[in-house]
Amino acid sequence: MKPASILTMNNSKPIPMLEVQAITKKFGELVANDSVSLKVSKGEIHALLGENGAGKSTLVKMLYGSLQPDGGKIIWHGNAVEIKSPSQARSTGIGMVFQHFSLFDSLSVAENIALSLGKENDIRDIGEKARQVSEDYGLPLQPDTIIGDMSVGERQRVEIVRCLLQNPELIILDEPTSVLTPQEADNLFETLERLRAEGRSILYISHRLDEVQKMCDHATILRHGKVVGECTPADETASSLANLMVGEDVGDVTRSAKGADAGEVVLELNNVSQPAATPFAMELKGINLKVRAGEVVGVAGVAGNGQSEFFDVLSGETTSDNNSGVRFNGKDCGSLGITGRRILGGAFVAEERLGHSAVPDLSLSENLVLARHGSDADKFISMGAVGVINNKAVKSTTKRICEEMDVRKSGEDPDASALSGGNLQKFIMGRELDRDPSILIVNQPTWGVDAGAAQKIRQAVIDLTRSGSAVVVISQDLDEIMEISDRIAVMSDGNLSEPENADAITREEIGLKMGGLHDG
Repeated sequence: MKPASILTMNNSKPIPMLEVQAITKKFGELVANDSVSLKVSKGEIHALLGENGAGKSTLVKMLYGSLQPDGGKIIWHGNAVEIKSPSQARSTGIGMVFQHFSLFDSLSVAENIALSLGKENDIRDIGEKARQVSEDYGLPLQPDTIIGDMSVGERQRVEIVRCLLQNPELIILDEPTSVLTPQEADNLFETLERLRAEGRSILYISHRLDEVQKMCDHATILRHGKVVGECTPADETASSLANLMVGEDVGDVTRSAKGADAGEVVLELNNVSQPAATPFAMELKGINLKVRAGEVVGVAGVAGNGQSEFFDVLSGETTSDNNSGVRFNGKDCGSLGITGRRILGGAFVAEERLGHSAVPDLSLSENLVLARHGSDADKFISMGAVGVINNKAVKSTTKRICEEMDVRKSGEDPDASALSGGNLQKFIMGRELDRDPSILIVNQPTWGVDAGAAQKIRQAVIDLTRSGSAVVVISQDLDEIMEISDRIAVMSDGNLSEPENADAITREEIGLKMGGLHDG
């Protein structure tokens, strides 16, 4: 008898490894998935496309057992199955790498992986297996490293390696390259080719349409919870794929001549050094930077080279005894924390949305108050003997931000965790832009965001500079850096290169600097 995976139907067509038939999922009155159907064959990389809030994450969470469908069927190797939990999904042969990481910050790489593999595995054996798999697939890891000390890109590697160690037949990847450098992404693509050659299948969610064209055999497009089309990505253009996802033409980012309106220096770093906070963190080494009103300075770099530490120094999460080392609008602020720098005109968007930029279990309006009560008390707090929150002002501001940034949500004021990753990012960006800051520091502005939303965020950043604000964008997306920056610097091994005019520096030069070729 033939294995189930190669049984045929009607003696002609192979039975799909996975088939979804009319899957429906509702959250109250919101229909997140409306009779969604698709097929994934053995050895196929199948793209699942759609803008933020289209229902992609809801669908794959049902395939992984994190959610249960309200209707429809899941067919696995020709047999209907009910997947009640992630552990059942893994035992069935389905693995998943989530966009939002499911890792314990206080545990090591090996300990996090061990939690998903069962008690019968020795932690030392798991660590060695993880090291070997990570090396084999070009995703290097040290098993003893504590998760809390790792960059977002490094945490993504842990998720992928943990999934591979479960030996799945079908791997669901939700925005796998959103926090990877181009080099890391290329390594991942080689890994996917190898997995496809081994007969495994990939269900691939990504907003990076060029990689979908490059890697994927077939694509299913969702819009507002429904399947609106299927295609072969290689036969499409990035523009046509984006139009299928959004339902209309996606415009280009527009700006005036780069650097044409740069004015006075409003953000300045003077020989800022910062020792590594942990054995796995990066030391910052004598960083100097001047950012002028009306310009975007982009900071590129490979994950783990000091970008997170750089953001912390700029935002005030890490303070210094050298008060003059950081200056906002001509005022020394190296020893001031986040609220003190917000009062001086700063606004900050961290790379990690849930848990850093927003508290998952608080509503959007509560997160707004949490972020801005110290610097915008006159707008949201009625001061007196006891401060009282002005709920009307908070609600109206939350509503305005959601409307301006097209934040799609299931209710009027849902918890932050209820939003898709891209919609939460739009809200967080809108929350900071709404303050009309004179200085904006943003880390990974369009991580996991669809083409239309990415265009909106990038345009909003550029429009902010037109009003005279200064912006620092830390991003691992070189296309994004090249598109919106007036000047570009590179972070490598805790050093920041001298910013260069974006029209003069090439991708090759940026790549060399990312690899450690420092100025001088």
